[in-house]
Amino acid sequence: MSVSKQQDCHLESLGTVPALLDYAACHYAELPAVVDESGSMTFAQLDEETRGVARAARGLGTRPGDAAAIWAPNGRRWIITALGLLRAGVTVVPISTRFRGTETADILRRSRSRLLFTVRGFLGTDYIRLLRDTGAELGGLAHTVILDGDTEPSEHDWESFLAAQRHAPAATGTQGSVTADSVSDVLFTSGTTGLPKGVMSTHGQTLKVYARWSEVATLRPGDRYLLINPFSHTFGYKAGILACVMRGVTMYPLAVFDPEVVMRTIASERISVLLGPPTLFTSILDHEQLAAHDLSPLRLAGTGGATVPVELVRRVREELGVGGMFTAYGLTESAGVVSVCPPDADAERVATTVGPPLPGTELRIVGSDGRAVAPGEHGEIQTRGDNVMLGYLDDPEATRAAIDDDGWLHTGDVGTVDPDGYLSITDRLKDMFIVGGFNAYPAEIERALTEHPAVREVAVVGTPDDRLGEVGHAVVVPADGEATDADGIISWARERMAGYKVPRSVEFRESLPRNATGKVLKRELRSKG
Repeated sequence: MSVSKQQDCHLESLGTVPALLDYAACHYAELPAVVDESGSMTFAQLDEETRGVARAARGLGTRPGDAAAIWAPNGRRWIITALGLLRAGVTVVPISTRFRGTETADILRRSRSRLLFTVRGFLGTDYIRLLRDTGAELGGLAHTVILDGDTEPSEHDWESFLAAQRHAPAATGTQGSVTADSVSDVLFTSGTTGLPKGVMSTHGQTLKVYARWSEVATLRPGDRYLLINPFSHTFGYKAGILACVMRGVTMYPLAVFDPEVVMRTIASERISVLLGPPTLFTSILDHEQLAAHDLSPLRLAGTGGATVPVELVRRVREELGVGGMFTAYGLTESAGVVSVCPPDADAERVATTVGPPLPGTELRIVGSDGRAVAPGEHGEIQTRGDNVMLGYLDDPEATRAAIDDDGWLHTGDVGTVDPDGYLSITDRLKDMFIVGGFNAYPAEIERALTEHPAVREVAVVGTPDDRLGEVGHAVVVPADGEATDADGIISWARERMAGYKVPRSVEFRESLPRNATGKVLKRELRSKG
């Protein structure tokens, strides 16, 4: 079965996720939509489950335009919950399970989330306790639903949440109140200020972008897609869940990455699609049990977000037998995608470029004078089109700084475009570094570390790491009279921020190198780190 060009155009014109769910229930009704240890669910059944969630959300008092957060690992209920909320016109706010209580409380407060869907016991963590221990005032949070784990009297378990359907007002007009311009989700990212920013996207732009993305990536009905990338990220949520619903692809959600589990699942479930950071593929290729598993069902691999060695692309194609491997580039502010290097490109092009711009997306490289540069010259990557965010939540100033009057999104990344229009990323204007596929923002980490009583000043840079690509290195100017050591600061940080943000090393200096205007010279720190 294949999706025709006419269907591609129709997918782009659906406009809203509720319309997409109706489309999938009609066109892929008996195809398996979600498979996990509890069994299989067809697209028709998924459609009915999402309707139940939408009614339950209304029964708890939510209305179109309200926000609801999901702080949970990948799983069947994450998928059903998110799609059900979107069907009800509720704005979805995904939160990483790597975030700690303080980070999550800030997101809940600023997104004005009325509902929180979370879990207890995932990797031994009580997420509600993490939240309560912050002492944060979350008066706008009306209900907490535990997707998995024990509940307390003030909380809903999954069954009692669904039982709220009986209190739902008549649904007449609810789906109609969701338009292409309605905000579908707010994904929080961090910028150079160190303060999290909520990136708003609409239903319409998301469907247009991922109808095109899924076509370029060659997703097709009957594919079996192992969803390892966290649903709290665009890569897992939009290039995962939404793309699968568009194309009739079966979703196999995986909560924790374990290379042996991944290989076993590929072999037993005949997985055909696997996407993830380069470290995912390296972990599989270098695993001692690789030869014991039949990975021949894999036909498509995709990666991005970090430097991709040419040798890795060759090994994936030759040792894993994957016919197509693509790379892509994007950021949360661009709906997660700007360009895609197609799966049938040669290994060197896949590794050294991130492809041409996605159809319907414009791309240009701009020099310091604000003018577009010639092919091969370095400059800031800018993009324009349906992929550009609606804006930052409650931050018009930051929105104006990111998107100019002509609609161009200034990415802050540096790159070149070759004569064929293929983009290569060469540097970052921002100081972000990537830890095992996760974006780490020095300003955010520095802001947190300055709360440590022994830290007077701190600068964080990324340093190379064989396993994770990059890790954080903190250069600390100690506070007068305060005694501490590197291990103490690292332990303190581990209790207060997501693991990938925690510096792996700390060094102490009497002062930080600065230029004449007082800006810390991070390039100098990197060269000595």
